[in-house]
Amino acid sequence: MFGLGVPELVLILVIVVVMFGARRLPELGKGIGEAMRNFKKSVNSPDEIDVTPPKSAGETKPGSSEGKTA
Repeated sequence: MFGLGVPELVLILVIVVVMFGARRLPELGKGIGEAMRNFKKSVNSPDEIDVTPPKSAGETKPGSSEGKTA
């Protein structure tokens, strides 16, 4: 696991607890969880703004023979 063993992970956890305090850890975890959830939601959802123009029934494709007289 990236060369990290149990002692290294415990040391990192202790440093995080000292830096942020035990009371702020749940808030920090909640914020990270919400950020990950929002990121996944934005990646998986379609774009909110569709800028493609709607096709009307009278339009023809370039090069097609519709609407031309021979």
